[in-house]
Amino acid sequence: MTIHCSPIGVVHSRFTESTGMPIQTAGAPDEPGRVEVFPEFAAGLRDIEGFEYLILLTHMHRCTNELLEVVPFLDTESHGVFATRAPARPNRIGMSIVRLQSVDGLMLHFTGNDMLDQTPILDIKPYLPRFDVRSTGRVGWFASRLDQLPQVRSDDRME
Repeated sequence: MTIHCSPIGVVHSRFTESTGMPIQTAGAPDEPGRVEVFPEFAAGLRDIEGFEYLILLTHMHRCTNELLEVVPFLDTESHGVFATRAPARPNRIGMSIVRLQSVDGLMLHFTGNDMLDQTPILDIKPYLPRFDVRSTGRVGWFASRLDQLPQVRSDDRME
């Protein structure tokens, strides 16, 4: 089966190379970025300014590797790609939870940027804590690594 997705917009970011950029939005909560929504999707933005956070689903367009086992940025050991947030995955779909700062026509200004410039946006969803937050202590191999997040930046291992 083949699934076809077309971008609804594009990210504008100061990051033009993956090396050195944040690996998750929580690791760079103040990093600014913008989403330019394409004109044919303008009506879909109605009422979006009422949300503090958005979930951006993206296509990690610059990652060419499609791996099933990776050494993620927060570890030195290999894991199955589905047990990581690594970009080198079969469909290269990314998810970023960003804080909406303002809406200016077709431009969404946000903070929490962990995306490359020109990253295609596949979808935008409102973040709703009652729907999206789950309290758990079971976070797999991440448990011993989460405190490192603010300091860790990406390198070229996923390209």
